[in-house]
Amino acid sequence: MEHNGQGTAAVRAGTRGWLALAVLALPSLLMAMDMTALLLALPRLSADLGAGGTEQLWISDAYGFMVAGFVITMGTLGDRIGRRRLLFVGAAAFAVLSAVAAYAPDPGTLIAARALLGVAGATLMPSTLALITNIFRDERERGKAIAIWATCQFAGGAFGPVLAGLLLQRFWWGSVFLVAVPVMALLLAAGPVLLPEFRDRSAGRRIDPLSVALSLAAVLPLVYGMKQLALADGRGGAAPAAALAGGAVAGAMFVRRQLRLDHPLLDLRLLRGRPLGAVLVSLVLAGVAMAGTGLMVTQYLQDVLGHSPLASAVLFAPMGLGVAAGTMAAPALARRIRPATAIASGLAVSAAGCLPLTVSDGPATVIAGITVLALGTGPLFALGTGLVVGSVPPERAGSAASLSETGNYLGGSLGLAVIGVVGASVYQARMHHVGGAASRTLAGAVADSGRLPPARAEELLDGAHAAFTAGLHTTGAIAAAIFAVLAVVVAASARRGAQPEPAPSAAAEAEARPAAV
Repeated sequence: MEHNGQGTAAVRAGTRGWLALAVLALPSLLMAMDMTALLLALPRLSADLGAGGTEQLWISDAYGFMVAGFVITMGTLGDRIGRRRLLFVGAAAFAVLSAVAAYAPDPGTLIAARALLGVAGATLMPSTLALITNIFRDERERGKAIAIWATCQFAGGAFGPVLAGLLLQRFWWGSVFLVAVPVMALLLAAGPVLLPEFRDRSAGRRIDPLSVALSLAAVLPLVYGMKQLALADGRGGAAPAAALAGGAVAGAMFVRRQLRLDHPLLDLRLLRGRPLGAVLVSLVLAGVAMAGTGLMVTQYLQDVLGHSPLASAVLFAPMGLGVAAGTMAAPALARRIRPATAIASGLAVSAAGCLPLTVSDGPATVIAGITVLALGTGPLFALGTGLVVGSVPPERAGSAASLSETGNYLGGSLGLAVIGVVGASVYQARMHHVGGAASRTLAGAVADSGRLPPARAEELLDGAHAAFTAGLHTTGAIAAAIFAVLAVVVAASARRGAQPEPAPSAAAEAEARPAAV
């Protein structure tokens, strides 16, 4: 059976469609858990493998870098060769590479496995989101399905460190990676029965190699440069600046080439619709605010309040659970008010949630603030993502999904860099009278305190804790301003009636047939 995407808006998915959603939610849940669970396993695996500081950074970062770099290519590749086919290839590779990572004998092997896991992971997110768009043609059902998909993503991020802590209490560090194997096996077993195939036949199967190279040359240096700025508290020197400049130049070349190709790797003409562009900008800036505040709050819980990594993960979990709750509530909210109004209202709630962070003096205030902040972003991530993939022809859903995912990754990286640098600058300004490393980082203050007499050490730590808390207050105010401005912009768009309509399908064909069992 073949569908061209026209006249199917009222067709409901049925039981088979919802079972397919359960299968598609697994990669979303797993990838989010994989991104956060490693943070807790890193100290133990580093000790076992003898990983140095630089190797630890690459073990942690290689996965995210490669996902960010390849998600654009994989989104379009799924449109060309088939989304289900790409999903299965990525799932099989992810399972094998997870086993390789679990039994890695040295840091180099683990870094290579993590990098290849990132390439495999880049196939999963746009494929699952695009398939959801194709399976759920009814707008209301599609909104609910995307909300469930997004909920799994954020819930996985919240539970990843908790699951890692439980596994590490009973097993070796490799168990954190082996969790992926049975999950991907289930996807590969059930997918051929439940998932249809979709691809864009009009565009052919060829991918422009130069476009792929330019996309990697743009995204990877940008993410790397922003990450290095965050790690160096804005003192990264020439290397991050060169990476950012090189990424910007490659990005400009990439955009120019895409606008000239008949079948581009990423169809930037999709952004000509003002609502779609506005939603993508909102997703990026919301990612900036969330990642930046998340960075400061996790450090505050551990370095100022003195909680262990596992305890901090448990205390921080309400942020992920808040987003999950907000995404699940978004479809019901959108049935009562316009999607743009729901998104704007949620962003206003997020701005209010940032206010406790500007006066926080303990864990209760911080946890309450991040929970409300996260809850308010739910409509943006659920309804906004739905607007992005629902406002393009079905055969372009993979490209639209890759735009959304790239925006999320860039927003998170930018938030870590910019807001992390702001927090560090406030800390340094408050500690300018203290010499040595203590004037630059909280970790430096802790290290210096161990070499001082008790009274002086206590005075130093009190001052450092107060300075870092001031940085948290400042970043909370910045995040509140970002959310407030976004709320006003989206609300103004709603008053102008700028709602994206589902795009008609092009002449391209979308296959929709289950494989033989």
